[in-house]
Amino acid sequence: MKGRIKLVIILPLVLAVIGAGLFFARKFLLASTTEKVTYTVREETYENVIDISGTVQAAQSQTLQALSDGTVIAVNVKQGDEVKKGDVILQLDDTTQRYNLEKHLLNMQVTRINGSAKEYELMKTEKASLEQKINERRVTATFDGIIAAISASVGDSLAAKDSVGTIVDKSYLTAQVEIAETDVASLAVGQKVTFTFPAYSGGTVEGYVVSWPAIGETTSRGATVVKAKVRIDEYPPVILPNFSFSGKIEVAPPETFLLVSSYAVGREDGKAFVVKSGTGEKVAVSVQPYGMGYVKIMSGNVKKGDVLEAQSTGQKSGMNPARGGMGGMPGGGMGAPGGSGGGRNGSGGGSGMPRR
Repeated sequence: MKGRIKLVIILPLVLAVIGAGLFFARKFLLASTTEKVTYTVREETYENVIDISGTVQAAQSQTLQALSDGTVIAVNVKQGDEVKKGDVILQLDDTTQRYNLEKHLLNMQVTRINGSAKEYELMKTEKASLEQKINERRVTATFDGIIAAISASVGDSLAAKDSVGTIVDKSYLTAQVEIAETDVASLAVGQKVTFTFPAYSGGTVEGYVVSWPAIGETTSRGATVVKAKVRIDEYPPVILPNFSFSGKIEVAPPETFLLVSSYAVGREDGKAFVVKSGTGEKVAVSVQPYGMGYVKIMSGNVKKGDVLEAQSTGQKSGMNPARGGMGGMPGGGMGAPGGSGGGRNGSGGGSGMPRR
């Protein structure tokens, strides 16, 4: 009897515990199934660009070379000096050449009086040759520029074609960059180019596309490219010729748009709509597919940061159809020293992660 009494007392207690557990479990499950899934509207920017890299060059560059053998008797500049076209940079001893010219001029006077007209004309031609020999004793600037380097000193003996320095024209900078054959059709003269220099921390520098040849070439990597010329008219003084850069040729202006999970968009009578969380406002929108599980909001009273209620569900309630923001188009090939790897590139942020 005592055993039966204990069983009768314990059994109701067990049933009561089980019942309470089932009640709270059912309450929890109902709460979780009725909880709404939401998606946040993100803003994304797509850049239609061609990536480039290389090194900049001065607008013009002149290697200063002796035109004949001789001894330096004057160096008229130092590194950093500004020069004008025609300025004499360096003078070689021209004593012999001047003597020969003066002697020839004396002979010309005699010939003009006593010689024939034909002989006199020949002597005039010889005079021009002797004057040229004097000019060859000077090294002169062929354009306005700056002395980037000068290595000769008075008393140095030079041979013809010896290099003694460099003049550069830094009124603008240029570069040749490699463009992949698949991107050449997108080039246009005047396209904006954005340069980033490791030597300059003040931001980017703007330039533009100047030209490209009508024929491609094959690189050592086996890639077919076209070498386009780009130019920078205004740049910080810290940027010098031969500095390296990376950059982007802007094929089209950046496009900024709103992006949201496709699960946030419902359809009624063939028309798309979204519902704003909190207010329950139903908004008519027009959308376009954008990658896997996302849509671009083309029109409608929706802005960045709006929270929208889910109108359909994915494989698991409340989960994103795809993690992370949608990138743009895949990048292009790798660049070569002094050149670039052309390639389209899209970029932008925005994850569209669901919020509970």
